[in-house]
Amino acid sequence: MKPLLRRVSAPASAPVSLTWNGLPLQAHEGDTVLTALLLASQQLRVTLGEGSPRAGFCLMGACQDCWVQTANGARLRACSTAAEDGMELVSAQPGELACK
Repeated sequence: MKPLLRRVSAPASAPVSLTWNGLPLQAHEGDTVLTALLLASQQLRVTLGEGSPRAGFCLMGACQDCWVQTANGARLRACSTAAEDGMELVSAQPGELACK
């Protein structure tokens, strides 16, 4: 699947590695979790019922559209949480793989 975002230039910050539903992701220090996810996929999740793709809404922590979970169950906002090396993230909907 083609990612939703692409970098226009290489960042000067150090790379970080994290996982999304067990799949490896690459980010850079200073990237948000949402940035890392959308550099790898076209969507963060799908809506319940309709199954429409969602990629975040406000992108500044005011809405409820980008909640994800850590592997140990803690919830966090993907748009306002910095990506950290070794993060293990899962979708809020078990069994869904946003990155394909």
